[in-house]
Amino acid sequence: MVGCGACHTAARAHASHPLAGVRQAPARDPLSPGPRVFEFSGYHLLLASLGLVIVLANWLPRFVSGREPVTAPLLIGLGCLAFSPVGAMPAAIDPLKYPAMWETASELCVIVGLFGVGLRIDRLRSRRIWTPTIRLLLYGMPLTIAALMWAGWAFAGFTLGTALLLGAVLAPTDPVLAGDVQVGPPGKGGEHPVRHTLTTEAGLNDGLAFPFLYLALAVEAAGGFGAGLLFEWAWRDVFYRIIVGGLSGVAIGWLLAKVMFDWPRENALSRTESGLIALAGVLVTYGVTELIEGYGFIASFVAGLTLRRSESHHEFHTRLHNFVEAIEHALTALLLVGLGAALPILLPALDWTGALLGLGLVFLVRPAVAWISLAGAMPAAAPRAVVAFYGVRGVGSIYYLAYAGSHLHLANIDRLWAIVAFTIVLSTVVHGFTASAAVERATGERQGN
Repeated sequence: MVGCGACHTAARAHASHPLAGVRQAPARDPLSPGPRVFEFSGYHLLLASLGLVIVLANWLPRFVSGREPVTAPLLIGLGCLAFSPVGAMPAAIDPLKYPAMWETASELCVIVGLFGVGLRIDRLRSRRIWTPTIRLLLYGMPLTIAALMWAGWAFAGFTLGTALLLGAVLAPTDPVLAGDVQVGPPGKGGEHPVRHTLTTEAGLNDGLAFPFLYLALAVEAAGGFGAGLLFEWAWRDVFYRIIVGGLSGVAIGWLLAKVMFDWPRENALSRTESGLIALAGVLVTYGVTELIEGYGFIASFVAGLTLRRSESHHEFHTRLHNFVEAIEHALTALLLVGLGAALPILLPALDWTGALLGLGLVFLVRPAVAWISLAGAMPAAAPRAVVAFYGVRGVGSIYYLAYAGSHLHLANIDRLWAIVAFTIVLSTVVHGFTASAAVERATGERQGN
């Protein structure tokens, strides 16, 4: 009986493993004699499907358009089509069961993207060009969170904590998927106020949404608001962590600049062809900042900004940016294909109120709130309308919800994932296929020019 119990224990452990859905081939010595048996491996099917989806998403659009393809919605859609009929998929693809895996993957994607965004910004000292960004951060994002919180509580039946969580998850715009509306690579210009605002907003609001996420989790755990809870949240999660994140980004960005360009001056890293130092810089910045309880998202963006200020005309910045961008695109593609594959798991929990919340955010809340926030800062109607409408949702929202799901048990987590997944798909389709042309009309510039 002891042996039988051990077998049952091993079976349960195997079934709970995130890769349990992949049928493993029997152990076999590859050097042993005898005929080789052709095995059907779910793991190999997963790899082949991932690669095929990414190739098709980047290749097929070139038959119908001369522009660079809008891959995000295609990656999600093809991922859904490719993996829906496959029964031997890993259980790890389910964010409801394994949110920590989605948290880690999206976290790395976001911090790499934020660092890359910081490297792109050429114009830093013009106060006028930063005014729209500051207004969107100070007014637009809190108002968006408040609107979604009220709608989630009043119409979707969420508790105040869960409704606030939904607002915090969906409020930030995405630094990864908004490439068509952002500024060009380092030194390439294209920093029209529209592009600059959308780029810097996405670079900062991912980190600035974190205090609201922490507040939502604290309220949900405590069962309501309280004076002590709000006081602790204000000094720790708002003031301390934001300030530490900013200062850490400046300090580590400055140190990275010295290591790359000045120490030693006669044989600096900037003379090499490798951009690997950029990824190392991202990891150091984020890791150190999180260790001292600051916001690593803010630090990653600020470190990129700070590094960009050193030897600002040096061609090494372009190599760093290109390396970071390549990693960002690879991670994003894998994550979006995974999201598409998970849609059949997530969307059954979507009801009409959840769909209306996503539609309302994309077509009403974000455009209206951003339009109001930009009053006086961006008077021309066309640029103001483009900035107001093109608040892309994406990988940042995946990270925030996965973080919440891995740190607190939430009764409505399936509905939250359904709403967020629907909103991301809606945003990538609506914004993805229209953003490039709309921004070019508003700015009179082609991307990167």
